[in-house]
Amino acid sequence: MYLILWEFIVAAGREEAFAREYGPEGCWVRFFRQSQEYRGTELVRDVQNRRRYLTMDLWKSRSAYELFCEQESDLYSALDKVCEAFTENETLLGRFETSGNPVSFFHSGRD
Repeated sequence: MYLILWEFIVAAGREEAFAREYGPEGCWVRFFRQSQEYRGTELVRDVQNRRRYLTMDLWKSRSAYELFCEQESDLYSALDKVCEAFTENETLLGRFETSGNPVSFFHSGRD
Protein backbone atom coordinates (compact mmCIF):
# COMPACT_ATOMS: atom_id res chain seq x y z
CA MET A 1 0.00 0.00 0.00
CA TYR A 2 1.04 3.59 -0.65
CA LEU A 3 0.17 6.51 1.64
CA ILE A 4 0.35 10.24 0.83
CA LEU A 5 0.22 12.58 3.84
CA TRP A 6 -0.73 16.28 3.48
CA GLU A 7 -0.97 19.06 6.04
CA PHE A 8 -3.35 21.99 5.53
CA ILE A 9 -3.78 25.26 7.38
CA VAL A 10 -7.33 26.25 6.58
CA ALA A 11 -8.31 29.86 5.99
CA ALA A 12 -10.22 31.38 8.89
CA GLY A 13 -13.94 30.82 8.50
CA ARG A 14 -13.46 28.16 5.79
CA GLU A 15 -13.16 25.16 8.13
CA GLU A 16 -16.63 23.76 7.43
CA ALA A 17 -16.28 24.06 3.67
CA PHE A 18 -12.80 22.56 3.79
CA ALA A 19 -13.95 19.58 5.86
CA ARG A 20 -16.87 19.01 3.49
CA GLU A 21 -14.66 18.97 0.36
CA TYR A 22 -11.73 17.03 1.85
CA GLY A 23 -13.80 14.63 3.97
CA PRO A 24 -15.09 11.13 3.17
CA GLU A 25 -17.75 12.31 0.70
CA GLY A 26 -15.92 15.37 -0.61
CA CYS A 27 -14.72 16.28 -4.06
CA TRP A 28 -11.28 14.72 -3.65
CA VAL A 29 -12.64 11.33 -2.59
CA ARG A 30 -15.17 11.37 -5.43
CA PHE A 31 -12.37 12.23 -7.84
CA PHE A 32 -10.02 9.49 -6.58
CA ARG A 33 -12.81 6.89 -6.58
CA GLN A 34 -12.55 6.87 -10.36
CA SER A 35 -9.60 4.54 -9.82
CA GLN A 36 -10.10 0.96 -8.66
CA GLU A 37 -6.65 1.25 -7.05
CA TYR A 38 -7.70 3.99 -4.61
CA ARG A 39 -8.24 2.64 -1.10
CA GLY A 40 -9.48 5.67 0.83
CA THR A 41 -8.85 8.99 2.51
CA GLU A 42 -8.94 9.98 6.13
CA LEU A 43 -9.27 13.61 7.23
CA VAL A 44 -8.17 14.50 10.76
CA ARG A 45 -8.25 17.81 12.62
CA ASP A 46 -5.66 19.00 15.14
CA VAL A 47 -7.14 19.28 18.65
CA GLN A 48 -4.88 22.22 19.55
CA ASN A 49 -4.95 24.20 16.31
CA ARG A 50 -8.49 23.87 14.94
CA ARG A 51 -7.43 25.23 11.55
CA ARG A 52 -4.79 22.51 11.02
CA TYR A 53 -5.83 19.32 9.22
CA LEU A 54 -4.10 16.27 7.82
CA THR A 55 -5.26 14.11 4.95
CA MET A 56 -4.04 10.57 4.46
CA ASP A 57 -4.69 9.12 1.02
CA LEU A 58 -4.21 5.38 0.61
CA TRP A 59 -3.60 3.67 -2.72
CA LYS A 60 -2.89 0.08 -3.70
CA SER A 61 0.58 1.05 -4.93
CA ARG A 62 2.77 3.99 -5.78
CA SER A 63 2.56 3.16 -9.47
CA ALA A 64 -1.26 3.12 -9.32
CA TYR A 65 -1.32 6.58 -7.73
CA GLU A 66 1.21 8.01 -10.17
CA LEU A 67 -0.59 6.55 -13.19
CA PHE A 68 -3.92 7.97 -12.04
CA CYS A 69 -2.41 11.42 -11.46
CA GLU A 70 -0.74 11.31 -14.86
CA GLN A 71 -3.92 10.24 -16.66
CA GLU A 72 -6.08 12.75 -14.81
CA SER A 73 -3.57 15.60 -14.52
CA ASP A 74 -5.85 18.24 -16.04
CA LEU A 75 -8.76 17.41 -13.72
CA TYR A 76 -6.40 17.13 -10.73
CA SER A 77 -4.98 20.59 -11.44
CA ALA A 78 -8.43 22.11 -11.92
CA LEU A 79 -9.73 20.64 -8.67
CA ASP A 80 -6.60 21.73 -6.81
CA LYS A 81 -7.05 25.27 -8.13
CA VAL A 82 -10.67 25.43 -6.93
CA CYS A 83 -9.74 24.10 -3.49
CA GLU A 84 -6.95 26.66 -2.98
CA ALA A 85 -9.66 29.04 -1.75
CA PHE A 86 -10.07 26.95 1.42
CA THR A 87 -6.48 27.06 2.63
CA GLU A 88 -3.69 29.38 3.67
CA ASN A 89 -1.04 26.70 3.37
CA GLU A 90 -0.70 23.17 1.99
CA THR A 91 2.35 21.00 2.68
CA LEU A 92 3.18 17.54 1.42
CA LEU A 93 4.50 15.81 4.55
CA GLY A 94 5.53 12.63 2.83
CA ARG A 95 4.85 9.57 0.75
CA PHE A 96 5.04 6.22 2.48
CA GLU A 97 4.80 2.56 1.70
CA THR A 98 2.92 0.55 4.29
CA SER A 99 4.24 -2.68 5.70
CA GLY A 100 0.98 -4.60 5.66
CA ASN A 101 -2.78 -4.24 5.49
CA PRO A 102 -4.26 -0.74 5.45
CA VAL A 103 -5.48 0.73 8.69
CA SER A 104 -9.18 0.06 9.10
CA PHE A 105 -10.20 3.72 9.43
CA PHE A 106 -9.72 4.53 5.75
CA HIS A 107 -12.90 5.33 3.82
CA SER A 108 -13.16 4.62 0.13
CA GLY A 109 -16.87 4.16 -0.23
CA ARG A 110 -16.15 0.64 -1.43
CA ASP A 111 -17.18 -2.03 1.04
